[in-house]
Amino acid sequence: MINGELTEKDWKLFRNKIVGWQEAYMDRLNKEYIDLLSENCTPSDKFWRLEKRIREDMKKTGVQVRMSRSALITNIVSLINEGAISFEDLDEFSDGLKETVRIFIR
Repeated sequence: MINGELTEKDWKLFRNKIVGWQEAYMDRLNKEYIDLLSENCTPSDKFWRLEKRIREDMKKTGVQVRMSRSALITNIVSLINEGAISFEDLDEFSDGLKETVRIFIR
C-alpha cells in the first residue's frame, strides 16, 4: 500500500489467491460436515444441524467474497478471523498491506 492506497500488485495477487484459499476452506468445511453427519444422533438432528451450519457458513468470506478493491483489507481480515487463511498466507503481499491487516487483527 502506498499512502494508504492498495497497490496493483496486491490486488492482482489477491485475485489470484482467493480461489485457492476458498477451495481449501470449503474442503475443510466439507470434512467438518462429514464429521457432523457421522455423529451418533437421529437423521433429522443431523439434517437440521447440517442445514443450519451450511446457512451460517455460506455468509463467510471463505465461501463467498465481494470482489472489490475497496473491500480487500476487510476481506483479508475476515478470511483470517474465520480461519480460512493465516497471516503467513500473506507473505507475498506488500509490507504496507500486511501492516494494515496486522493493525485490524490485533
